[in-house]
Amino acid sequence: MAPNNPRYNSIPAFHEKLLKSKRILAICGAGLSAASGLPTFRGAGGLWRNHEATSLATPAAFEDNPGLVWLFYAYRRHMALTAQPNAGHHALAALARKLPGGFLCLSQNVDGLHPRAGHPAEQLRLLHGSLFDIKCNEYCGWIQRDNFDDPFCPALAAASVDVNPGETLPLLDPGQPLAEIPRKEIPKCPNCTAGLQRPGVVWFYESLDEEMMSGVDRWIKDEPVDVVLVIGTSSQVYPAAGYAEKARGKNTSVVTVNLEPEGEVKLARKQDFVFAGDAAVLLPQLLEPIIGKPRRDGTYTP
Repeated sequence: MAPNNPRYNSIPAFHEKLLKSKRILAICGAGLSAASGLPTFRGAGGLWRNHEATSLATPAAFEDNPGLVWLFYAYRRHMALTAQPNAGHHALAALARKLPGGFLCLSQNVDGLHPRAGHPAEQLRLLHGSLFDIKCNEYCGWIQRDNFDDPFCPALAAASVDVNPGETLPLLDPGQPLAEIPRKEIPKCPNCTAGLQRPGVVWFYESLDEEMMSGVDRWIKDEPVDVVLVIGTSSQVYPAAGYAEKARGKNTSVVTVNLEPEGEVKLARKQDFVFAGDAAVLLPQLLEPIIGKPRRDGTYTP
C-alpha cells in the first residue's frame, strides 16, 4: 500500500482530528466481539455441525425446520450470555455518554454486548436486531424485548450445556445424532397463536427496519459527520457497508479499526486512517482524549 497520508496509522495524528470533531459515527461488526470470545456469525469454515450457518438464517429454513434453526440460535444466545463486554464496547459506550448529541453507533452485532456495556439506547442502532428479542414468525407484530431465558425453552436445553475446556459440546459434534425437535415444542406466539416464536434478528431475504434506517439517514444528513469509525467489519454486508461513504463529506475521516493487515485496506482519501489490531485494545487508546483512561475493570466513570 502507498498511502497518500503518511500518518495514516498515527494515533497522535488521529487524536488531532478527534479533538476537532463534533459528530462521530461508528459502524461495528463481529470483529468487535472477537475479544469477548464470540465466534463470527459464520463460524470456523462456515459450518455449524454439517450445516452452512448462513443457510440456517432464512425464513425458509425456519419454516422447514424451526427446531434446528432454534438450536443454532439458542447456542448463540448461550454463548453471548456467557461472554462479557470487552474494553472496546466500554470505550464506545463512554464515547456515547461524553457526546450525547454527537455520536451514533450502528452495530451489525446481535449479541447484546453493546447494551450490557451501558451504551445509551438512544445512541445505538442494532441493524440486525438482537438474539434476545423474540417475535412472531407470522409477522403479526408481537415482539418481546430482552428475553434472557437460557435455555429459551425446555426443548432447547442441549444448546445451554457447558463443557470443560478442550471438550466438544455434543451439540456441535456432527458425529453425534441430533434429536428432532417437533414444531409443537417451540413456543407459540401469545398474540395471534398461529405463529411460532422466533429470534428477533434480521435473516437473509428480510429487510431492515425502515423506520430505524430512515432515522439513521436523517442523523447523517442533519449535520456534517467529522469521523466515521469502521470497527471489526469487512464492510461487505449492506446496507451497513454503505454508511461510511454515505456519511463522508469533504473533511470526513474514515477510520478503519480491524485485525486485517493494513495493506488490505484501501485509503480513499488523505484524511483517512487505518489501525490494524484488536479493537478492544485500540479503541480505548484512540478515544482516550475524549473518554479518558479506563478504570481497573475496563469501564469508565458514568
